[in-house]
Amino acid sequence: MLGTAASSGILFHRRIPLFAEPAVPLEQFEYSDVQLLDGPMRQQFATNHAFFLAIDEDKLLKPYRERSGLPAPGEDMGGWYDNNPDYDFQHNNARGFAPGHSFGQYVSGLARAYAITGDKPTQAKVQRLTRAYAATISDKFYEDFRFPAYTYDKLVCALIDAHQFAGDADAFAILNKTTDTALRHLPNRALSRTQQCELPHKNISYCWDESYTLPENLFLAYTRGAGARYRELGARYLEDDTYFNPLANGENALVDQHAYSHVNALSSAMQAYLVLGSEKHLRAAKNAFQMIVSEQSFATGGWGPDENFWKPDTGALATSLTKTHSSFETPCGAYAHFKLTRYLMRVTRDSRYGDSMERVLYNTILGAKPLLEDGSSFYYSDYNDAGIKSYHPDKWPCCSGTFPQITADYGISSYFKDDQNVYVNLYVPLRLTWKQNQTRCTLHQETQYPWSNETAITLSLARPETFGVALRIPAWAGAKTRVSINSRRADTPLDPGTFATLRRTWKDGDRIEVEFEMPMRLEAIDAQHTDQVALLHGPMALFAMRDTDSALGLTRAQLLNAQPISSGSEWRMISPAGEVQLKPFVNIHNGRYRLYQQVTA
Repeated sequence: MLGTAASSGILFHRRIPLFAEPAVPLEQFEYSDVQLLDGPMRQQFATNHAFFLAIDEDKLLKPYRERSGLPAPGEDMGGWYDNNPDYDFQHNNARGFAPGHSFGQYVSGLARAYAITGDKPTQAKVQRLTRAYAATISDKFYEDFRFPAYTYDKLVCALIDAHQFAGDADAFAILNKTTDTALRHLPNRALSRTQQCELPHKNISYCWDESYTLPENLFLAYTRGAGARYRELGARYLEDDTYFNPLANGENALVDQHAYSHVNALSSAMQAYLVLGSEKHLRAAKNAFQMIVSEQSFATGGWGPDENFWKPDTGALATSLTKTHSSFETPCGAYAHFKLTRYLMRVTRDSRYGDSMERVLYNTILGAKPLLEDGSSFYYSDYNDAGIKSYHPDKWPCCSGTFPQITADYGISSYFKDDQNVYVNLYVPLRLTWKQNQTRCTLHQETQYPWSNETAITLSLARPETFGVALRIPAWAGAKTRVSINSRRADTPLDPGTFATLRRTWKDGDRIEVEFEMPMRLEAIDAQHTDQVALLHGPMALFAMRDTDSALGLTRAQLLNAQPISSGSEWRMISPAGEVQLKPFVNIHNGRYRLYQQVTA
């Protein structure tokens, strides 16, 4: 989420210009090429990997076996995940809401974890789960089922990931059987929620299926070799009439839409561009993303209070600070945001999509509380004037499924490549291994960024090679930002909001050092409330730790004069109410906090 400065020094309008695209998108590295080193991202990934590796397989398979009329040993998972014949939407919005909904995401997360770690028990579990699932494939599963498209989408993702990342030779055959069965229970095209509600339905929950998110994984199935039918299906389920066509024409089709699923659908538009060459769908994704960052986003990069997109220029974001604690659907929203910004940056090579990804990383998902054994899942980031971190009241909600996927994707979000360059997108402790002109190369990044403003990258090469290392220079970076190579100042221009490319013949042991100037800055919540501001330092928003939602009577100068302590994990400022502690979202564990402060005119 980026901005232009108003005369007051407060940012409230965030814009990413729409540039012409290079002919060839940047490439992602393989999961196994990128290894997170010690730090909060690795810890979060490892915690999720161990958590899902330990889950009982009979529990995971139980709703599939029960709904298909097979013996179903073991305990129930609980919450949304259970098959509950007595589920009553009006009076029981918990147990049995979406039977087996996240099974595919759990399998996908494990498959990606195997690709990263090479852990054989993880591979074996993925293959056992796909084969056991195959025995349950049945029309009975989909009878009187709220979410056939939603669940099928997750199963497609699981099976193509099991094939690609966990070496499951049977996965495509299982996918074809799954598709044959599911198609008998899906609409012939993508339906909006309004169109879904025009069909006969028992209650409004049957209107919430998400056929409009299907194309991304269908196109991926095609590109990974599952067959031409998936290309045709991907094109069939593009939601053009009500979503992508108006967005491509610059019309705002987001208002009153479910936030997460419609951002997730934008990744389908990006796959339509990559697979079909559709410039219309690329325009739709770029235009929609611009609307989200400029009209719908908080200073954290999160969006969609109460899981909804609101009419712009109405002050709805500011209103939400007193009306709801459900500000941003965190693991799901961050997963969709990461995917979309990865696609857009690969296609445009515009580093500011990386800035937006980074903001969501440090201010939302990296601060999520860990999953608990009973299915308690961190769901919403809370930006209410009296915010607090808490778990969703229901067990095993949708965010329990996207959490392992996004943490497995941290590595592939950090670096990209083309024939001539390696692109450093995220400044995280990480080891990248690749071949440049058949030479084995390793890039080792050591950093405590963004708690520290420094990072160091050491290169190991079997022999000298000529290529570029392109460093993302964030749009917020100050003029004192410095880059050195082997302790000598680099003469490459460092323009904020671009990649700075260091091209030379690199030798074994060469070292790049980056020191960012991280100025304090203020961002208003929207153009209607320019005196309601968040304080940011580098990519991190700073939350005031407060037991009350009362205003502090601050001036802008007092906010901007906050001083760091505790190695960048805590700040303090002096207000008329006394000393106030501020923390980044990642470092908040307990206690009430406030993101936006009311400043005096």
